This record gives sequence, structure tokens and C-alpha cells, in this order.
Amino acid sequence: MHRPEDEPAPTIRSRRHLRTTAVTIALGAVMFTVGAIGLSPSSSSTSPTSASASTPTGPARGIEALRGRVKRLPKDPVSWADLGMALVQQARTTADQATYSQAETALRRSLALQPAENLHAEIGMGALAAARHQFRDALTWARKAIETSPATPASYGVLADAHTQLGQYEEAEDAVQKMADLRPDSASLARASYTLELRGDTVRATALMERALRAAGTPGERAFARTHLSSLALDSGDPATALRQARAGLDIAPRDAGLLEARAKASEAAGDRDQAVADYTGAVATAPLPQYLLALGELQQSLGHQERAEAQYAVLRAQETLRRATGTPADVDAILFEADHGNPRQAVTMAEAAVRERPFLAVHDAYAWALHRAGRDPEALAEADEALVLGTRSALFLYHRGAIHQALGTTTAARHDLEQALALDPSFHPLHAPAAREALRRIDDTP
Repeated sequence: MHRPEDEPAPTIRSRRHLRTTAVTIALGAVMFTVGAIGLSPSSSSTSPTSASASTPTGPARGIEALRGRVKRLPKDPVSWADLGMALVQQARTTADQATYSQAETALRRSLALQPAENLHAEIGMGALAAARHQFRDALTWARKAIETSPATPASYGVLADAHTQLGQYEEAEDAVQKMADLRPDSASLARASYTLELRGDTVRATALMERALRAAGTPGERAFARTHLSSLALDSGDPATALRQARAGLDIAPRDAGLLEARAKASEAAGDRDQAVADYTGAVATAPLPQYLLALGELQQSLGHQERAEAQYAVLRAQETLRRATGTPADVDAILFEADHGNPRQAVTMAEAAVRERPFLAVHDAYAWALHRAGRDPEALAEADEALVLGTRSALFLYHRGAIHQALGTTTAARHDLEQALALDPSFHPLHAPAAREALRRIDDTP
């Protein structure tokens, strides 16, 4: 069997700039790295995607086993930390806020039993904070874990995620490089791939994710790698490979929401919208996260199924009501939904709060789009430039800036961005891709 140490740790520094990709890859990687700290075998199945890779009762059975262990060993801090981490993963895949609260209770119980140098609980708290998008707290916990054990790779993974989402890209690079230097295994290789993907270096990112796949030791790790190999292929204009990677992942994890989304995107790019609808529907059934609900709703809307689209939008509105009640910042998909299907001025308010807490590229892009939809295009352009300043290859970001340029009357810049968006991915969005083509037609028809 190929071992990760047979190949050197990757060097992730490059002359190219950082770019963004789906935010979920970083959050998923939080859970992808927990095996590196030596959690017990009973909790190893909680790596990303592995929960849905198993039977529906598998994750619950694993958590029940951990609950049984803390009953038998109520004063064991590691057992409580393992339970907390498993609950974080369950909450991340089901979007259940109550489970996050249970995870925090378990992790804090571990810390009460061992307040100092409790590596398991410190990394668990960092993962929990990141999953809740509380990235400053995640940074604090990651630093505490590193102080406890400077040679533990997983701590640097949490640190890298926090720095990335806080817009501290150079610091994130340093953390990923340290993680890879300590242990070039599947978890660190996946993180290094993500860092290269952020730079727009999809060739090297793909090579490293293929190494992560070869080094993967669990079905969850293999599914995770397949998900992002599919995404990388789609970003490189290769929907056939994207579809093949997603199908290979679903052979391992047939109910994995991320893989269902990957196959939906690849199927849509290949013109099979029925399959895309089916896969997004499956993803929503597994994990009713805003990204899946919005994607399904907008795909249904593009097909003329307005009533079916509104059913998804109704769930999004209900989730937004709950979010406001908790006072937590909005996620990117919630902002984009409000901008396109709700009140753009409210979307601006949501984005202003979000970018203060999480000045990540994708949040700047959502803020730009909300400002544009609210008619504040000069401000929108500044935010769109911020989203793209690091060299992003995102078709959606380019479309957003192109539409803003067009609204400002800068047609040369608008044409450039819109053409680039469609060149990267002609089917990047079921509603916006046709709008981009129509915008280019109007520019061409302008005397």
C-alpha cells in the first residue's frame, strides 16, 4: 500500500495569488484532521463525509457508543472530548443547532475535568467554533492547542481554517505548511491542496488532492478527496471528470450531501438537469443547509417550476428567522438569497455584519452583490474588487463584478469579467449564467 511518507511534504508557497473556493471545504477539513491527534477508534468515523458514508444508523450508533463510554468513565476527559467531536460532526452534517449545544456541553465537561493541556478538547472547541463560524474563537482555541502540543498537526489545521476565514491568508499558508511538514498524510495533503486551490493553482491542487486520495485510510477520507477532486475538475472546465469523480465518491458514500452536490453540479454542466434536481433533493434530505436549498430552489426556478422553487425558499426564510433570533452573523448563501429573492437592503445589513466577523473573499463577494442589488454600485465595485484581489478563478465572483461594471457603464471591464466567467464555467449558475450571456449580447448591440 502506498504510504504518505513515501512522498515529501508539499511546498505550498507560490508566486500566484490566493483565491477562494467553496467555504465548506475548509470547514470540512476541520473534521478531516481530527484523526491526527489520536482520537480513539470509536470516534474515528467522524471524519468529514464519513457520517453520511455509512448507513443512516451508523453515526447515531457511534455517538451512542460514546455516550455509553462517558457513562462508564464519567471522569475521563478524553471520552468527553471524543463525544463532543462526534457531535460537532453530526451537527455539521445535519445543520442541527441543538446538537452543537450538546457538543459544547461535552467538550466543556472534558475541560472541567482537565482544564490545562487538554489537547483533545482544545482542538474540539476549535472545530466547534469554526463550524459555528466563530473564527476568532477558533483561532484562540487553535493557539491554545498548539501551546499544549506544538507537534500535533491537527492543531495547525484548525489554525489555518481560522486564519483563512478571517482573511489572514499569509498566516493560513504558514499554518498549512507547518501541518504538512509535521505529517504529510491525507489530512495535511488535503489542506495543502486547498491552499493551492485558493491561489488558483488547480493543476497542483489536483495533484495534491490525488495524493490525499492515495493516502486516505478511511472511506470518509476517500469520499472527502473525491468530492474536492470533482470540484477541481469542474473549476478546470472538465465536467466529465467532475462527474466521474463524484460517481466514484458516491460508490463509497451514497448518501453524502457534499458528493450529491458535486454530482448535481457536474450533471448540470453536462446538461442533465433532471439528475441535478434529484441530487440536490437528496442533499437537502441529508443536510438541509442553505447552500443546497438555494441551489435546488434556483435550479427549479430556472426550469420554470416556481412553486417547487418557493418551497425551498420558504425553508430558507424560516432558517433566516431562526438565525436572527440567535444573533449570529449570516452565511454567504443566506446573504445571496436575500439579495436575489428577498430585500436587498436587508441583505446589505446582513453582509455588513458578516464581513466584520469574517472578512473572507466569499463574504466580500456576497456583500458586493447585496450592494449592487440595493443600487449602491460604486460601493459594490470596491467589495467585488476585494473578493477578486487575490486572483480568484470563481465564475460567480467574476459575473457579479461584471454585472456591477455594466451597471456603472464601464462596458469594457464588464465584457472582460462576463466573458471570463462563462469561459471558466458556461453553466456556473442556473439563473446568472443566462443573465451573463444576455448582458454580453446587450453590450454587443450597444452602438
